[in-house]
Amino acid sequence: MAHLKLLARASSALLGLLCLGACVSHPPLPTAEGVDLQRFMGDWYVQGHVPAGSERDAHNGVESYALDEKGRVLTSYVFRDGGFDGPLDVTEPVGEVKDRETNATWSMRFFWVLSFEYLIGYLDRDYQETIIARTRRDYAWIMTRDPVISDERYAALAARLGAMGYDLTRLRRVPQRWPDPGHPVTGAEEPLALITRR
Repeated sequence: MAHLKLLARASSALLGLLCLGACVSHPPLPTAEGVDLQRFMGDWYVQGHVPAGSERDAHNGVESYALDEKGRVLTSYVFRDGGFDGPLDVTEPVGEVKDRETNATWSMRFFWVLSFEYLIGYLDRDYQETIIARTRRDYAWIMTRDPVISDERYAALAARLGAMGYDLTRLRRVPQRWPDPGHPVTGAEEPLALITRR
């Protein structure tokens, strides 16, 4: 009986934390307008992030997207953990476009049970730069089509993220150095999101 009471207490505490998180008010985060999904697909190099979990020491991070026959976004995030010679870490969530008017609001599903908000907060007209953000301003990713960018270009993208309401003291620049023998994006002729699923 004691263990049941302990379980009930733990469940109540967890529920309370979830409710508290849900009750915190966050201003809406504007998203890009009229995202052409076909143009958005392919490989994006992660230049900076407000990191989540295991990516805190990511190097040569690349996020890639490919549409499947059901309209889902097959996603692959590959980086070297801890340094340019670190082991490859691969994550393969599946994205679902939630707002078909703009194509900028997605959910990203992990392990078929966990689903997270994923917003295209900024996208330049040439589809060379993008910022992925969240209403809670907890995680973010600054990405470009170019593997390596100048300090000035990075600073401008970081400023855009700051204008979205993010605390830039939490922003980390992701080291990028290419070519990277052994990284699946090196020399690839198709999106990483398809290569990693073979």
